[in-house]
Amino acid sequence: MSLTREQVLEALKNIAPEGGTDIVASGVMRALNVDGASVRFVMEIDPAQAEAYMPVKTKAEDMLKSMGAADISVVMTAHKTASAPPDLKTQKKAEPKGPEKVPGVDRILAVASGKGGVGKSTVSANLACALAAEGRRVGLLDADVYGPSQPRMLGVSGRPSSPDGKTILPMRNHGVTMMSIGLMTNEGQAVVWRGPMLMGALQQMMFQVQWGALDVLIVDLPPGTGDVQMTLAQKADVDGAIVVSTPQDIALIDARKGIDMFQQLKVPVHGMIENMSTHICSNCGHEEHVFGHGGVQAEAEKLGVDLLAEVPLDLNIRLAADSGAPIVVSNPSHPQSQVFRDIARKLIERGQA
Repeated sequence: MSLTREQVLEALKNIAPEGGTDIVASGVMRALNVDGASVRFVMEIDPAQAEAYMPVKTKAEDMLKSMGAADISVVMTAHKTASAPPDLKTQKKAEPKGPEKVPGVDRILAVASGKGGVGKSTVSANLACALAAEGRRVGLLDADVYGPSQPRMLGVSGRPSSPDGKTILPMRNHGVTMMSIGLMTNEGQAVVWRGPMLMGALQQMMFQVQWGALDVLIVDLPPGTGDVQMTLAQKADVDGAIVVSTPQDIALIDARKGIDMFQQLKVPVHGMIENMSTHICSNCGHEEHVFGHGGVQAEAEKLGVDLLAEVPLDLNIRLAADSGAPIVVSNPSHPQSQVFRDIARKLIERGQA
């Protein structure tokens, strides 16, 4: 059955907490998306009211099912709403809450880039699989909310389940436990969220996912220096970061900003990876530095950061990622697989993964 946005809005006006205003009028319901029998929206609530709103979420889902909706996604995000002005005379200043450990996770390793298109997600997927191949218990959090690509790269589909409506059960493939906002949206559907919703979703995917016992959780960050990066560093105890860049000057300018961001956030930078370092023609064997060469190594030396590896521009890496089995998994003996295995071994030897 095909539903309209107006039909869904009218129905949701009948959904309200006990003794409260309906979720449409109160502004709790945000980012409504109606596409045929698919309905998605976010409930943005005060964290103190999370338990009270669980029945509201269930009631909304049941009503939408009764209307014929077949694909329903209601995500609750925590966002404190404005209330009465605080009593500045009597209220004690709240102590800021520092970064916390994610339950069951020994280390968090962020993989970042200053700009998009440098292969950060491909590196994240292959590094996760390489660490798993080295015997580590690995998780991968796809925090690139606007461009989640890990479900495709790791060959994962379907929607994560939540038995109690609070804890999310992640997906798993190639020895890697994975969670991504891409598993909760339709392929091709844009995530049109503002900062508070992004931060709420990231915290849910970190602290409400049942990661189990992990040696390392790799966080594939979006490019740049924005809300997601700041939220991760402020809310979670991040042990270190890896910055991915191509050798060209434009990419290095942004990579430099990324490293400066981590320094400001007091997150150690474990090293840099030069991706698309060189290209070797499969027909004639000629080696060509398409994006230049040595730029990341020079930048790493200048900043006092280790160069972890130079990863070539290779068609096999791209084909493997698109097929849902990173090259480390699909072709373990390939020379490029060994590059990622070498990075994994180096991080393990240093106690960083």
